[in-house]
Amino acid sequence: MGTRKRGGDAARLDGRSIAILATDGFEQSELTEPKRLLEEAGAEVSVIASGSAKQIRGWDKKDWGSPVDVDVVLSDADASDFDALVLPGGVMNPDKLRLESAAINLIRAFGESGKPIAAICHGPWTLIDAELVEGHTMTSWPSLRTDLENAGATWEDREVVHDGQLITSRKPDDIPAFARALIDQLAA
Repeated sequence: MGTRKRGGDAARLDGRSIAILATDGFEQSELTEPKRLLEEAGAEVSVIASGSAKQIRGWDKKDWGSPVDVDVVLSDADASDFDALVLPGGVMNPDKLRLESAAINLIRAFGESGKPIAAICHGPWTLIDAELVEGHTMTSWPSLRTDLENAGATWEDREVVHDGQLITSRKPDDIPAFARALIDQLAA
């Protein structure tokens, strides 16, 4: 169980397990920075990806980025093993994931469990396919606004929006607020 330290110290997530669902083409900083910040807060973070690859490659601004190790194969992933889910953006990553029924089923399982789901940039695309956005207030990369509104969400242009179990942010500049919102949610 996560605990909050006294005296204004940072929230701690010792004993918490967080899943990051991604595939090739994730926005490099939107996976690696939240992962680093969550691990610094004491969480165990596992990268989940489909297929048998031991690594996935990010997209870093204008070219392929650094590989990231895969900890759990999507077919073996179970929402009950984790306390929260992070969905990084980039255009390629969520566009590929939303076509994989196993990925959508895992996201939907997190939704049904009531556990926090944090999605940044284009990550909320997968939340639309998992039918988790209707009635929620959210943010995203601006080009997803119409998609989210058509799926029944209210869209706002803010660095982080926390509505129920959903935490959403717009872009890499929002990562500190994005990670802090998830850490605070889990430590509460």
